[in-house]
Amino acid sequence: MIRFLIFGYGHIGKRHVSIIAAHQEARLEGVIEIDSHKRAELPSGKAFASIEEWKSGGNQVDIAIIALPNGLHCSTAVQCIREGMHVIIEKPMGLTTAECAEVIETAEGFGKKVFVVKQNRYSPPSLWMKGLIASGKLGEIYEVHTRCFWNRDERYYQKSKKSELNWRGSRQWDGGVLFTQFSHFVDVLYWVFGDIRNISARMYNHNHRQLTEFPDSGSVHFDFENGGIGTLQFSTSVFDQNMESSMTVIGQYGSFRIGGQYMDKVDYCHIRDYDMPDLGVSEPPNDYGAFQGSAANHVHVIENAVEAVQGKTKIATGGADGMKIVDMIVRIHQAAGHN
Repeated sequence: MIRFLIFGYGHIGKRHVSIIAAHQEARLEGVIEIDSHKRAELPSGKAFASIEEWKSGGNQVDIAIIALPNGLHCSTAVQCIREGMHVIIEKPMGLTTAECAEVIETAEGFGKKVFVVKQNRYSPPSLWMKGLIASGKLGEIYEVHTRCFWNRDERYYQKSKKSELNWRGSRQWDGGVLFTQFSHFVDVLYWVFGDIRNISARMYNHNHRQLTEFPDSGSVHFDFENGGIGTLQFSTSVFDQNMESSMTVIGQYGSFRIGGQYMDKVDYCHIRDYDMPDLGVSEPPNDYGAFQGSAANHVHVIENAVEAVQGKTKIATGGADGMKIVDMIVRIHQAAGHN
C-alpha cells in the first residue's frame, strides 16, 4: 500500500481524498488543513492542523500531495521531501523558477520523486493532438492559436468568513490567472509544440480591479523554438459562466481545432489523406459549484504516482515539466511588464 498525506482540504484536496479512497493500492493517512471548519468534515484521526501535529503521532507516509495556495507549493514540497516523502504538487508547481529549482535539487539530494499535476495531458483530444503532431502528418506547423475565455467573478474571489487564508486574487499566494486558471493550457501548448521565444504581450484588468492584485485578461504573441508562430488569448472576465478553451492548429497539409469549454472535443479537422478516429468521451470538468475547472483527470496522476513509487513505471510529469511551465508564464508576465 502507498500511504498518502494531503496538504489542503479545499476543492482539489477533496478530489484527491476520493480518488485515494477508491484506489486498491493507496491509503490516506491524514489531511493537514489549517481551517478548523474543514478539519471537522474529515473522519476522526485523519485531520491535523499542522505537519508538527501530524509528526507528533509518529506517523509516516510515502507521498505528500500539495493542494495548498500556489505560493505555498514549493516551500511545503521542500519540507515534505526533507521529511522523507515523495511529493505530488498541484499546478502550478510554483510561482518562480528559483523555488521550483529548489524543489528539484532537494528531491535529487534526498532521492525522492516529484510529480506535478498536468491532468489535461490525459484528455483524449490532447492525446490525439500529441500523436498527430508527432506523426508529421500536418507537415510544417505554421500557426497555433490558443484561446481561454472563462468566468471568475465575485463568487470565486469572495472572502470566506471561515478561511484563515484568503489567497485567491493575491499576487503573493495566487500569482495570476495564467498560474491558477490557465497553466494547464500553457502546459499542453508546450507538451505538443515545444518552448516559445520572441514573446510580446499585453495584459488588462477589465472587471476584477476590486477583486485581484493582477490582470484578468491578456493577449500574447510568440514564435515557437521548433518553428511557426502562436498566440495565447485569455480572460476570466466572461459573464456568468465559462465560454471556451480552444486550440487551433494550421499546418502545411491540414488544420484542426480542439474546442468546447475545456478543450474536450475536436470540432474541426481537415487533413490530407486522414480519417478522424473516434476519440471516446472526455472526462467532465471539475465542478466547484458556482464555477468549473479543467477536466477531472486526477485519477491518472495518482495512478502514475502509485506505480512509479512501486517501481512499476516512470514519472509521467515531473519537476522539469512543472518548472518549464512556470518559466513560460514568468516570461509572458515579463513581456507584458507584470513581473
